[in-house]
Amino acid sequence: MLRSRFMAQAALIAALYAVLTIAVLNLPMYLGWGLVQFRLSEALTVLALFTPAAIPGLTIGTAIANAYLITQAGPIALLDVGFGSLATLLGAIWVWKMRKRPLLAMLGPVISNALIVPAYLPILLAGMGLYTVPVLGLDLEGNWLGMYLLGVASVGIGQVAVVYGLGWPLYSTLKRTGSIDQG
Repeated sequence: MLRSRFMAQAALIAALYAVLTIAVLNLPMYLGWGLVQFRLSEALTVLALFTPAAIPGLTIGTAIANAYLITQAGPIALLDVGFGSLATLLGAIWVWKMRKRPLLAMLGPVISNALIVPAYLPILLAGMGLYTVPVLGLDLEGNWLGMYLLGVASVGIGQVAVVYGLGWPLYSTLKRTGSIDQG
């Protein structure tokens, strides 16, 4: 019975994450991919404060959502499927392990995404022909370190905004209402 519940929770979390991410990816503002990312689905990482089922759920949801990017970016998006899912896995494990200290726990997805995603993001963006950041007047072609550091800052800022700005109210609401059994 407990195994069935774990699997059901993981599947529901994966579906919620994937659907929310794909919905955001289809918005005209491109909030969910690129140099600056505001994946609203990242707020769901707080679910790992309540259940270990969120670890595989978030990871699988990320893989599914990132696989969708293949339709827009081509096979190079497989980098995001593999490494983006790894970032989510590591972040979710951190959240679960640190769940007794929620504010600290929520740093897991922020740090893992801010350090891992920018490592392959320049390759992904270059594969799509995007070398410049027009808003900042930057041309980063051939400057992996510069693009990586810019990515750490931009992905980190996006993660903080979503994980704390949306995730914390979600966590507080779920905890206050008892909507999720802690396990």
